[in-house]
Amino acid sequence: MPLSRRIQRALPNALSIGLTGLVMVILFGPVMLLALFSFNDSTVISLPWEGFTTKWYSEALNDDGAMTAIGNSVMVASIVTVVSLILGTLASWGLTRIPFRGRPLVAGVHGAVLVVPWLIIGVAGLIFFSQIQMMLSLQTIILMHIVVTFPLVVAVVSAGLIRFNPSLEEAAIDMGASQLQMMRYIVLPQIAPSLAAAAIFAFAWSFNNFEISFFTGGFEQTFPVWVYGVLRHSSNLPVVNAASTVIALAQVLLVFALWYGMKLMTRRRGGTDRDAADLVTGAVR
Repeated sequence: MPLSRRIQRALPNALSIGLTGLVMVILFGPVMLLALFSFNDSTVISLPWEGFTTKWYSEALNDDGAMTAIGNSVMVASIVTVVSLILGTLASWGLTRIPFRGRPLVAGVHGAVLVVPWLIIGVAGLIFFSQIQMMLSLQTIILMHIVVTFPLVVAVVSAGLIRFNPSLEEAAIDMGASQLQMMRYIVLPQIAPSLAAAAIFAFAWSFNNFEISFFTGGFEQTFPVWVYGVLRHSSNLPVVNAASTVIALAQVLLVFALWYGMKLMTRRRGGTDRDAADLVTGAVR
């Protein structure tokens, strides 16, 4: 085979690998640098290293402000995830299974929230709570986070319900199953991967949100707001690097656990590993 023809055949694969590598560097390069310099015995991000140390992790664990902020973020994200998952699943069921006048308009309203910048939503939330004279706190953060995560859950779960064959629901009803039994034993197991994907993205959105939390949190801080506050002093940078590295690692492990769980559920339903990956990537889109 001529050399030029071999090059033509290999070129698409090489370009694909190169593009994938470039995207991975852009996405994960900053995180890897953050993790790398979290072990540097210096408050300045520069080379060469002054020495290897883990003291910044000890300082992060002993920092009351950091631990309080992380605890607040975990609590807020957990509540937002549960509430959004329940409300979003109910709304998805209504949009995909119950025909009614104005259904496209309702679906469009849900989707419109996803394209509104969080900065605008945060400022709008601040104005709203000021007008009704409601004290800013973690409760107001939770309410506003539900506003932005609820439509995400609706989009993800609706996609799962649309892919699910409704004839199975009709067959269960014909065999004497109640609505509750049909939902519990037929529908929910089939859309479990979509529910898992919606839960992980809702949690990540809420935990990592800065704009809305900054404007509607008052004196109570979540982790992103705490990071913004302490980075005004360069001496706090290594502590932020250490805390952020641990949180980033935890989120990566959580995503891999989700992928593995959806992989098992997809296999039990007779699907393939690619179906599980499609559910994750579809939810991201």
